[in-house]
Amino acid sequence: MLNLIVSAIVFIVAAWFLNHYLDEQAIPNGIKRGMMVLVLSSLTSWGVWRAVDWTQVRIESPQAAVKTAGGVSQILKAANQAQP
Repeated sequence: MLNLIVSAIVFIVAAWFLNHYLDEQAIPNGIKRGMMVLVLSSLTSWGVWRAVDWTQVRIESPQAAVKTAGGVSQILKAANQAQP
């Protein structure tokens, strides 16, 4: 969910900056300019989406490993107690 929020904000900011930059370069408004802004903003947003997703996986992985290890050790303890 975090990656959706962050990428939406990045899309809006990137579109604003690209439009501002193209205004400074005196490139006229039109379909080509609009498509260029849309595509570049979308690519930037997608890149941020992937970066946030990758970061979340890297942060959550050690916690998942600890939980799994605890579950396995509990299963092994229960299996050893069941044997006479």
